[in-house]
Amino acid sequence: MMSVKEYALDINVTVEAVIKKAQELGYDIKNADDMLDEDQIIDLDNTLTMNVNEEEEPEYIDEITEEKDYDLDAELEDKAEELASASHIRFDDTVKKQKLKKKSEVQKEDMHAKRKQMYKNKEKLMQNEASHDDNIIVYKEGMTVSELAKELNVNPTEVIKKLMNLGIMASLNNSLSYDDVEMIVIDYDKTLKSFESQDKTNFEKFEVNDDPASLVDRPAVVTIMGHVDHGKTSLLDYIRNSHITTGEFGGITQHIGAYQIEKNGKKITFIDTPGHEAFTAMRARGASVTDIVIIIVSAVDGIKPQTVEAIDHAKAANVPIIVAINKMDLPGANPERVLQALTEYGLTPEDWGGDTLVNKISAKTKEGIDELLDNILLIAELKNLRANKNRYATGTVIEARLDKNIGAVCSILIQNGTLRLGDPIVVGNFHGKVRTLKNDRGENILSATPSTPVEITGLNDLPVSGDKFMAFETEKEARKVSEERTLRHKEANTNRNGMTLDDLFSKVKDGTKKINIVLKTDVKGSEEAIKASLQKLNIEGVSIDVIRSGVGTITESDIVLASASNALIYGFNVRPNNKTMEVAKQYGVEIRLHNIIYKMLEELEQAIKGMLDPEYEEKVTGEIEVRQIFKFSKVGVIAGSHVTDGVIKANSKARLIRDGIVIYDGKIASLQREKDKVNEVKKGMDCGVTLENFMDIKENDIIETYEMVEIKRWV
Repeated sequence: MMSVKEYALDINVTVEAVIKKAQELGYDIKNADDMLDEDQIIDLDNTLTMNVNEEEEPEYIDEITEEKDYDLDAELEDKAEELASASHIRFDDTVKKQKLKKKSEVQKEDMHAKRKQMYKNKEKLMQNEASHDDNIIVYKEGMTVSELAKELNVNPTEVIKKLMNLGIMASLNNSLSYDDVEMIVIDYDKTLKSFESQDKTNFEKFEVNDDPASLVDRPAVVTIMGHVDHGKTSLLDYIRNSHITTGEFGGITQHIGAYQIEKNGKKITFIDTPGHEAFTAMRARGASVTDIVIIIVSAVDGIKPQTVEAIDHAKAANVPIIVAINKMDLPGANPERVLQALTEYGLTPEDWGGDTLVNKISAKTKEGIDELLDNILLIAELKNLRANKNRYATGTVIEARLDKNIGAVCSILIQNGTLRLGDPIVVGNFHGKVRTLKNDRGENILSATPSTPVEITGLNDLPVSGDKFMAFETEKEARKVSEERTLRHKEANTNRNGMTLDDLFSKVKDGTKKINIVLKTDVKGSEEAIKASLQKLNIEGVSIDVIRSGVGTITESDIVLASASNALIYGFNVRPNNKTMEVAKQYGVEIRLHNIIYKMLEELEQAIKGMLDPEYEEKVTGEIEVRQIFKFSKVGVIAGSHVTDGVIKANSKARLIRDGIVIYDGKIASLQREKDKVNEVKKGMDCGVTLENFMDIKENDIIETYEMVEIKRWV
């Protein structure tokens, strides 16, 4: 904010002129000491600076008219001038206004730079890349002759003359079709493209095209993952303590889930996530925030299950991986064993001829940590990480919490643009105004640039980790976008990011060349055989990438990974539980279950070729839990069971599941209540069950009943 007097002095006009113009704009401004807010200053800039320029009009116009002598055919010149006059706009006036506008914009930019701490940057969020290419003209619906001439930087009468040669009579304000404009543009050896507007309510999908000249270097964003107790926390603590950017470590008053350090004069941003699942959950929500992943492995314990999962998630994110072999100070350290194990998971060290950087470190003795940071800077330099800070800020939520005194407190990472104190903002489906802006040391700041983690307040509700955000020009616009996003969220589940089998053909047709698969099987032999078969499957130039495979039932972690990677899940002789199935539906991930390998491969091949026939799929009708086993010489084994879901019917198709593995697939032979045979048993009841030609039933086994129906392919 600034007073009328201060503002008048800044732009070299009288106080009276400022007050008069403010009142014309509808503002309650009466004297020199009245305060102007950000929006008022910008409105005054857009009017007062133009008036100042218009005082210079005669001299400026003379310069313009002397620049170029337009040589038109005498026969057409009079008619073109007539058409131009019909619009009550002279050519000189048109060019004058274009030049004045350009000059005004330069002056306004200078003034904005002087007062950039006082009000937010008003640059457009989205810039069309074509606007930076002199050889490309962007067509907008209803483009007029005058607008086309402006884009071509030519005399409007030239355009009118060319249109007349084509048999088109048009004045300056007449709209032109795309085809008409294209014929004119070709004559100037330029290319015409249609303007494609972007829906601000769907800002996660924005494709940002920046002028290369507007890009600046940004810090790399790094996530450290690995097995529990392998030293992640110790490593992060040492890096944060020893390489803090400014001030003392003791100045850090709040944990915001991320922090910046400095090494060799260059910044690095670390995201401190709870683990790989949180990392991938953010990706599943459209948040690709990490540039580099560090996999930390104990030199004593070697590769563990969580290490494998971290590798899977990092590889699926398609980002560079650095392996940090920790605890090199311990007597039992065996880095060679770790290196050998890494190759089994597709990570071949550089020293062994691969492309994976490996650092041997000790978070306790600090051995090798500086070299690790140097490797991060090396990869960052090779990736040429750049962003445009002169945009409205966009980025991702790292963490969010509710403070009983100040409301929603949100830790975010700026990915593009600059976020300023006071900016209207939409985060997920919620909106607000940045009331406080703090860095990772808890210090209040005025703005934050790309790759900077900050903590903000001012939102009207609490977002979740992985939500995207964007700053807007006005609170009104932010509120409107927030309301529209909330409405859309109610109409459709925004988490549905996965791929279904029915989508495959259309995706391949649209240019997809790789299909991601998550594979889970009952035994190791099946896993290896199916994985090899899938990787050999190459249809119509489409390759199959098994981003994760393993033995055991399908888990929620598999669902999250598939969602983030736009993958299908195939299960062979395994069965997910009901909770996992619900999570799959929530994320829009399709689970395909098979027990014959060639049918699995055939199905995938037909889907890619768009040749899938109508299919009968199973619909689970009930589930029972075996609680006691009764053996009888005449009838065999009767499973004393409790119906946990649905309705169990006699003679239904049934499968027996043990620890997520399908042991039996057949039918219900008999169903009893008390000592009587019954046709069905409902949820919450106990019953006795026998299976057809199967006796190996054990306590805690799960029996599912199902029927085959012709339905859309969905789990």
